[in-house]
Amino acid sequence: MVLSCNNISKSFGTTEILKDVSFHINDREKAAIVGINGSGKSTLLKIIVGELTADEGTVILAKGSTIGYLSQQQDLTSENTIYEEMYSVKQELTQLDEKIRKLELKMKHAVGKELEHMLQTYTRLTHEFEIQNGYAYKSEVIGILKGLGFTEEDFDKRINTLSGGQKTRIALGKLLLSQPSILLLDEPTNHLDLISIAWLETYLLNYNGAVIVVAHDRYFLDKVVTKIIEIDHRKANTYLGNYSDYVYKKNMQQNALLRAYNNQQREIKRQEEIIAKLRSFNREKSIRRAESREKMLEKIERIEKPVENMQMHFTLEPRITSGNDVLSVEGLSKSYGNLKLFTDISFEIKRGEKVAIIGNNGTGKTTILKIITSSVAPDAGKIQFGSKVHIGYYDQEMQQLNPNKTLFDELQDAYPHLDNTTVRNILAAFLFTEDDVFKKIKYISGGERGRVSLAKLMLSEANFLILDEPTNHLDITSKEILENVLNSYSGTILYVSHDRYFINKTATRILDLTDNQLLNYIGNYDYYLEKKPVVEAAYLSKVSEERSNEAHGLPWSGTKTSDINSDEPLSSNKLSWQKQKEEQARIRKIKNDLKKTEDEIHQLELKNEEIDTLLLQEEIFTNPQKLMELHTEKKNIEARLEKLLEQWEQLAAEEQKL
Repeated sequence: MVLSCNNISKSFGTTEILKDVSFHINDREKAAIVGINGSGKSTLLKIIVGELTADEGTVILAKGSTIGYLSQQQDLTSENTIYEEMYSVKQELTQLDEKIRKLELKMKHAVGKELEHMLQTYTRLTHEFEIQNGYAYKSEVIGILKGLGFTEEDFDKRINTLSGGQKTRIALGKLLLSQPSILLLDEPTNHLDLISIAWLETYLLNYNGAVIVVAHDRYFLDKVVTKIIEIDHRKANTYLGNYSDYVYKKNMQQNALLRAYNNQQREIKRQEEIIAKLRSFNREKSIRRAESREKMLEKIERIEKPVENMQMHFTLEPRITSGNDVLSVEGLSKSYGNLKLFTDISFEIKRGEKVAIIGNNGTGKTTILKIITSSVAPDAGKIQFGSKVHIGYYDQEMQQLNPNKTLFDELQDAYPHLDNTTVRNILAAFLFTEDDVFKKIKYISGGERGRVSLAKLMLSEANFLILDEPTNHLDITSKEILENVLNSYSGTILYVSHDRYFINKTATRILDLTDNQLLNYIGNYDYYLEKKPVVEAAYLSKVSEERSNEAHGLPWSGTKTSDINSDEPLSSNKLSWQKQKEEQARIRKIKNDLKKTEDEIHQLELKNEEIDTLLLQEEIFTNPQKLMELHTEKKNIEARLEKLLEQWEQLAAEEQKL
């Protein structure tokens, strides 16, 4: 055990944030702290590193352990270049390296005992240098910088000229290079592209120390951690396993607790009714029996009703249905000066599709959305919408919100036909109640602005949603709600996101913006990862063939998105649209059948519980006819459940293959 937190409590004024929080971390263990926004995750990290003092409780570190901490906000100021700043972490090692080099020069001119003494010193210093991994530290610095998305051309840039996101990446790089016993990382995947996040996952998995991470990236948590510490209503609960394990165990625990609570409440009510009935007889014997039951009732240890966090409640539905052809993009190109984002890209989107655009930072994903929504003009290309297409746009920068308006006015001005009560009810569905609705937008957090934007999106009744990083600023619970809403949405969606878990849950097709082109994958994120090596190899092969033809004087035909497809990467024939639709329909059917099966299982289990309760009632078990009817019904339910469970297993297995 390298870290132990014992009964940590913390309040700010009259607001209690943490209460009796306890957990421990073992050497090389990878753990995550999760909870809704404002639950106290970052506060807990600051208490562990000593930036805040706990009101009660202790933090105990193993002897000789060191902590490295990455906060969400970095104030890194330096005149150093990126390369120099990274090397500053290894200052002792660079000084030792310089000492060895100087000694080597002196040894060339030394003789006799002086040389013998120098050789002894040289052996000692080189041994120390080797123990500290000195021969690899330069390549380690370069490896970390490249892993975090910096190119060699970036290495000479001054720290003070970098953006906030770049500074955060440098701070993370320095922390990884320093290799403390315990890494505390607060949202480390912010400002990283998909390739850098994948690199960081591998790095942390192999890290020779403990890691505690706060992150909203569920795909990242699934890959890296083996323990989840959940902060829920000020308390801490520990679950072994990754994020998916935690969700499953938490749901099982919550359902079991709710069932136990409901069962106990039913039993208490039944006993109270019996007691009241016995007392109504007004006989000495019946009153004694009532008093006996009352004493037994008083001794029951009452189960507290499970408390649920406030959640958003909303639906998205189009007011009218669009035509089958929703969007056609032909020959789209865009550059900013010498920076070429994309060239001659073309793609189509049909009604009902949920298409994700992915790619590295700076490749132009958001620019594509801005061109489609007419916020930015293309250098070349044509955008055409189908009939009856009504767009709803979610902007990650939220420029469509007026910072000087209140939340209430923002909605009412956009939709003047709504009365005051309706506006308040809609805002309440997005967790804005009472005086919150009169706050000005410029004074609320990024997460709260995101919820206001979602509220406006819901009211738009659009049939084509264009979303730019819709999960930014949302906590995990809100992301899951948004996923469910989008999955049940009957319209069409085009979005940009770096949230791989979100993409995996919602996308039916992925467009990967790479090498100034879009590559097409007909599936979710797991499918994309599976097909990516083959598709990219086919794309590079086709480009190489085109360039070879050009070198021999043959015409350049150009390699376009539609030429390379995830299902037939080596074929010159495009996957037919009909085949795409059939595959998407098959996927939707499997998911719908699975949900219907789960719903029926749930309803039958509830009915089974009702019958079990009835069978315990005196008026039932003393009535042979009624008893037989209930037993027959229960037998039929059990038989149906058996079939449904077999059906569920088959459907679940099919869904896993998607």
